[in-house]
Amino acid sequence: MRESKDQFNERLGNYINLFGDFTEYMMAPKLREKFKDFGLFFPKTSRNVRVEDDNKNVILETDAMLENGDKAMMAEIKTKLTVERINKHIERLEKMRKHADSHGDSGLKSRRTFLGAVAGVVIDDEAREYALSQGFYLIEPEGEDLIITPPNGKPKEW
Repeated sequence: MRESKDQFNERLGNYINLFGDFTEYMMAPKLREKFKDFGLFFPKTSRNVRVEDDNKNVILETDAMLENGDKAMMAEIKTKLTVERINKHIERLEKMRKHADSHGDSGLKSRRTFLGAVAGVVIDDEAREYALSQGFYLIEPEGEDLIITPPNGKPKEW
């Protein structure tokens, strides 16, 4: 009985991960084009970005990173977006800022600005309002397209 339960949990976990992967693959390719509507041009897009410290330990991962010379947009894409997941993305952006500062921000002349975006298929009103109040762009599917809602006020910069 225990083995059957463990197998069920493993299969369920695999299905949940598969749906999460589907969500990322559905949204990530469209982000660069969609952010042009906000005057944000990102010629470089990377998915499943891992940032390591000097000892090759992973200090953060993000689902999508859009970049130009001055700005980088870190996007976290979830099937269900929650306040807890938004808070984890805030922590991720803070770690990225600290890492970039300690590594000369890739040798750029001026300090690069990091912006945040969160996406979800299922987003309740509390998570929606929280994300926007924290300075995040909010990304949601709309049919075969995406809609991006800008944050309340000015986007937060890290």
